[in-house]
Amino acid sequence: MTDLPPHVITNPRLGSWVAVAGGVDGGMVEVRVGKAELGQGIATALAQLAADALALPLDRIRMVAPHTALGPDQGLTAGSLSVLQTGPTLAHVGGVVRALAGPTSPVAEYVARIAGLDPTLDLTTVEPLAPVAAAAVGRSEPRLDLPDKVLGRPRFLADLRPEGLLHGRVLRPPSVGAVLRSVPDGWTLRDGSSLASSGTGKPGVTLVRDGSFVGVVGEREADVDRALEQLRGDSDWDERDLLPDPDDLPGWLRSGTHEEVPVLDEEGAPGPGSDVVEASYSRPFLAHASIAPSAGLATWTDDGVHVRSHSQGIHGLRDAIAAALDLDPGTVVVEHVENAGCYGHNAADDAAFDAVLLARAVPGRPVLLRWTRPDELTWGPLAPAMTATLRARLEGGRIAGWSHDVWSQGHSARPGYSGHPGLIAGADLATPVPLPPSTDPPLAAGGGTTRNALPAYDVGPRRVVGHRKTDSPLRTSAMRALGAHLNVFAIESFMDDLAHTTGADPVAFRLDHLADPRARHVVAEAARIAGWGEELPEDTGRGLGYARYKDRGAHCAIVADVEVTDDVVVRRLVVVADVGRVVNPDGARSQLEGGATQATSWTVKERMAFDRRRLLGTDWEAYPVLRFSETPEVTVHLVDSDAPSTGAGEAAQGPTSAAIANAVHHALGVRVRDLPLDPAAIVRAIDALGG
Repeated sequence: MTDLPPHVITNPRLGSWVAVAGGVDGGMVEVRVGKAELGQGIATALAQLAADALALPLDRIRMVAPHTALGPDQGLTAGSLSVLQTGPTLAHVGGVVRALAGPTSPVAEYVARIAGLDPTLDLTTVEPLAPVAAAAVGRSEPRLDLPDKVLGRPRFLADLRPEGLLHGRVLRPPSVGAVLRSVPDGWTLRDGSSLASSGTGKPGVTLVRDGSFVGVVGEREADVDRALEQLRGDSDWDERDLLPDPDDLPGWLRSGTHEEVPVLDEEGAPGPGSDVVEASYSRPFLAHASIAPSAGLATWTDDGVHVRSHSQGIHGLRDAIAAALDLDPGTVVVEHVENAGCYGHNAADDAAFDAVLLARAVPGRPVLLRWTRPDELTWGPLAPAMTATLRARLEGGRIAGWSHDVWSQGHSARPGYSGHPGLIAGADLATPVPLPPSTDPPLAAGGGTTRNALPAYDVGPRRVVGHRKTDSPLRTSAMRALGAHLNVFAIESFMDDLAHTTGADPVAFRLDHLADPRARHVVAEAARIAGWGEELPEDTGRGLGYARYKDRGAHCAIVADVEVTDDVVVRRLVVVADVGRVVNPDGARSQLEGGATQATSWTVKERMAFDRRRLLGTDWEAYPVLRFSETPEVTVHLVDSDAPSTGAGEAAQGPTSAAIANAVHHALGVRVRDLPLDPAAIVRAIDALGG
């Protein structure tokens, strides 16, 4: 038996992966995977892999959404790992199916043979046939999920309207750490309709309360919205000032208690001193800012609870719900349904649990719970604020020693982290399930605080240490690229500083310190395509950033053209990426373009504002994101490669921010090291230079 893919070992049952639906002549082979479509086009890429693995035409493949009771457990759809983890698995499953069913013409006969296979077959007991020549992989097949979305068909979770549906809302505290003193019980809405306590059976909107968890459920969405608004005004809370000084986030991050995350400490790495170059960088808290708020749909019955969620990890969510409510996990079923795009651990899991708590009060009725826009922006997990200090020793125009310290909260508070359910409403229940400090993925999985903190360059002895802050009132978790965003921004900004210190061209300086031929190629190619060295108009700068995501994923180099007048305006981004074997070229380009565009928004716009008591970014005015009219021209160039496929969705984040910052420095001669690069940050940098 050949080496078995890990996800075959953990999910060895054939029926978890493949089934046939429909008649023999029109039968479709249903492929179940544990990786969810989150708007990134992964269902299309995995369908292409499945078609080739099974030696079937692509139009005979139907991808089925993840389901805890029917499909495999592949963990999270995260980390740009879906193709890397699922490709070999589908190849094995397809090889076993072909060994047993024997592909033949007509296709219908082959599909009928697949339908006759034993779904309980153990995939680890059959030697698979070798892969066949690719027919679907490598082609830009149209996205399978887009027709419904373009035509407005009810594909999203918030569109679902099962029979007997009730709508629900949850009352969030007015500020971080607020404790509920009292809430009206059994009162009348101002329009005259009744608000009954749960279980009374009275008509109108039902009030649901468990400890400090308060929600409302009703037949009409307008009624529950009015009830929520009145509850918000009539409830009494004990509030305190718990948040840090918003004007000194780096100082707050470096204070208090930390868990040390040592990565590397080689003898001779530089410490503080007059013989080293030193600089510090920072980013603020960021919100996921999905285009629509999170939602969850749950039905509670005597047999258990059925949940529909746009979670990145439905199996972890199932276990977290069971743990929080002391249920048998076998009585909790979670299936994935798409909703607004997901960029990491947003509020999807929390909304699903809210729906469960409301559905428990009205058994037998499905409850669709939707968060409000302010809730989504301010109560979903935030991306951690971060700061880093880098030091380097220069000898003869080369780097001869490197040190990198980074401070951050943890980058993971997903359901089940540190052995806790990790659901926001759990902390409010009468029997509370607390939220411990956020943690990080293990270093073997890429880490969190220290992700991409190791430089990709030959820099002599290195020291890299993370400092994970554990005493924070704010909940943080994974957002696209995790700590790689700030770490790459810092490293690549610092590389430009060092190049200028030595009088070297930034591209030549990087190539002089890069040994990896794939890295050298994307850097040189990005510079060539962008016209590096050409004369630019006044007030315009050009900068470059490079990284290999998680030090083993996609190589990505980006060149930014930026105009700096009253604002920083990003005119053009040239992206060159080596993602290994490309499954769907259009899909890979879209992921890189989307990542670069989002990182542009982070770099020039986004910051979660707050005072000492509450988060202030409650809408698109208070939490600005890049508008369509402000998006740069993005061109993506993929490198031909036979290397194993890697994800593209997170590779562009750090290089984009660094390229923009380096372009701003080129345009102004001023280095801005604190994100976002808005006019206020540029003025501070100019003032500091003058001082």
